[in-house]
Amino acid sequence: MVEDPQVTGLSAFVPIAVTTRNGVRESVHHGAVVALAADGRVAWAAGDPDVSVFGRSAIKPLQAATMVEAGLQLDDRLLAVVCASHDGRPEHLAAVRAVLASAGLSDADLANTPTFPLDPGAARAVVRAGGGPESITQNCSGKHAGMLATSVINGWPTVGYLDAEHPLQRAIVERINGAAGGVRGVGVDGCGAPAPVTSLRGLASAIRQLAVDRHAVHRAMTACPEMVGGPERDVTRLMQLVPGLMVKDGAEGVQIAALPDGRAVAVNVADGGGRARTPVTIAALRALGVDVAVDAVVEHVYGHGAPVGDVRSLVGAP
Repeated sequence: MVEDPQVTGLSAFVPIAVTTRNGVRESVHHGAVVALAADGRVAWAAGDPDVSVFGRSAIKPLQAATMVEAGLQLDDRLLAVVCASHDGRPEHLAAVRAVLASAGLSDADLANTPTFPLDPGAARAVVRAGGGPESITQNCSGKHAGMLATSVINGWPTVGYLDAEHPLQRAIVERINGAAGGVRGVGVDGCGAPAPVTSLRGLASAIRQLAVDRHAVHRAMTACPEMVGGPERDVTRLMQLVPGLMVKDGAEGVQIAALPDGRAVAVNVADGGGRARTPVTIAALRALGVDVAVDAVVEHVYGHGAPVGDVRSLVGAP
């Protein structure tokens, strides 16, 4: 039988979370988790820690680190929005425009996919004002503003800045290749930027090093977590709860977390669902001895508008 590359490696995933409704199991989420000890070695794993993953927006700290190392200089608040999958609230849009303005650019220079804001209130405000999807309100606009500003600083073209052969995109892939122990492929992300494929362990290691080095990206994200997501977002609340913890979510059920002492976690939910990300991340951090309450950020299941269940991790610490 000819092996289907689309399903190769499915054995890498194991049950990592369960969703209950009114005390009855409703869904089981499969995936892979890797937890790194302070010295960078694998402390434990569920599933295959070397499974290939698109890090998606979880690689934004690595993309931003490449920009900083290429000369991008921003204060913490603005650098945090470059690392963000932001809600599209007014404070986020103001920060993105400030990054663009620092390089003499405007909204018109953004080439990311137009969408409405993630924040429901911000999205409703756009509709009430007669607006529609825009690049500035898409959650990746901070990253794109940073890419554009970095290109201006280095004299690289701003038109075509998302092309895989653009000097900045080549630098980003090269940096991730070195930090993550190899790039296994490059796709196209939802926002239009190149999307590298790494191992889950490699993703955890690369993010861990930013925290250990107390890189400017780590400082910005942990100093301004509200700019990385939004006031109700799980990544923002986790960073607010655990001093020094850098957390970043990515589409299709990816999440990373890292501390300056070297402990780090990477999660990949195989079905791409986002609701298991944070319960599993919290349990994985607790298994590493990180002081975070298991119910710090609860992923509720609702029935008729009221909580009737939740999502609980099947791996890590209870």
